[in-house]
Amino acid sequence: MWNQRFGALSEFPFRRLAALLARSGPPADLPLADLSLGEPQHAPPPLLAATLAANAGLWNRYPPPAGTPAFRAAATRWLERRFELPRGWLEPDRHILPVAGTKEALFLVATAATDPAGQGQRPAVLVPNPLYSVYLGAAVLAGAEPVLMPASASTGFLPDLDAVAEADLARATVCYICSPANPQGVVADRTYLARALDLARRHDFLLVVDECYAEIYDQEPPPSALEVAAAGGGALDHLVVMHSLSKRSSAAGLRSGFVAGDPDFLALFLRLRAYGAAVQPMPVLAAAAALWDDDAHVETNRLAYRKKFDLAETALAGRAGFYRPPGGFFLWLDVGDGEAAAVELWRRAHVKVLPGAYLTATGDADEPARDAATDPGTRYVRVALVHEPEVLGPALDRLRAVIA
Repeated sequence: MWNQRFGALSEFPFRRLAALLARSGPPADLPLADLSLGEPQHAPPPLLAATLAANAGLWNRYPPPAGTPAFRAAATRWLERRFELPRGWLEPDRHILPVAGTKEALFLVATAATDPAGQGQRPAVLVPNPLYSVYLGAAVLAGAEPVLMPASASTGFLPDLDAVAEADLARATVCYICSPANPQGVVADRTYLARALDLARRHDFLLVVDECYAEIYDQEPPPSALEVAAAGGGALDHLVVMHSLSKRSSAAGLRSGFVAGDPDFLALFLRLRAYGAAVQPMPVLAAAAALWDDDAHVETNRLAYRKKFDLAETALAGRAGFYRPPGGFFLWLDVGDGEAAAVELWRRAHVKVLPGAYLTATGDADEPARDAATDPGTRYVRVALVHEPEVLGPALDRLRAVIA
């Protein structure tokens, strides 16, 4: 009776973590430090509440699925500033579409881009491994086969484009790339992004670049795939990028982001979203536009994360394969056995982290025994550097004591 494709999906990572930790209790004398969830803990800028209040008279309005001209213009201005794009190259009415958070959009793009019947063969969706689980769910529930691109230390933690067979490229409909990457924090440079876009165009699939961590970086600002498209002649076919206010502005609860890129795909995507996706209320669109137009709060946010990188480096340098991530706010620590380490950290230190195996796929719906030699997540834990220093510092000290 129900959609049998759900059988190919394991439980979402945080439900798996809850079940794992339920087997043992934490020490009663230590405070909880939840470093498993990438939920920003910084306060959003006052501009957010002020703009929502100023537009409170619009809550009775049905919002347009394509958003407002003011929102699209603000998103375009930000892209031009942040990535030094040619002024006027992006057309707000053709190249920008607001979404109710990029999670929903990342899921729905596979449905819009994939014909389950294929061309006589099952379609494929290319996903990094480790991955944001939504990519996997999007592929499976769109009727496609997820094809894994391993992202291990041997590839600099970037998805291995060379690992994709020609036959899989030929039947691919979507390829997901995340930069800065979740969970490893590495950044895809322009050469890598150009190669991915070239593959998309040669094999006629949609390249989806999840750039939601692009404003949280240590030293060098990560490039956008839009920069590559602009420098390569200006065509936007076969490419969309996604941006969100969740991390940039510590506004995860606003559920606001946008998709930019291929105008033909965005027109199709708008049709899909008109049937089955949430749209942003008018006050939310106004607040989001104001946030995209303000860069000062973003720099403050970024400096706060850099201080957390400093704390992590002081606590963990030389341990568990620590490296200072160039982007995002996660650590990807090699602890030998991620599940075992997560249990020990919970039991002995009251620190919650996410086992790396919960962010990887095996290609087998039956979830066979994990093999650290082939699974790029088994040895690792993901640690979210989201809490204020007074919470994070002691938590990292307790983490170090357990994994040392």
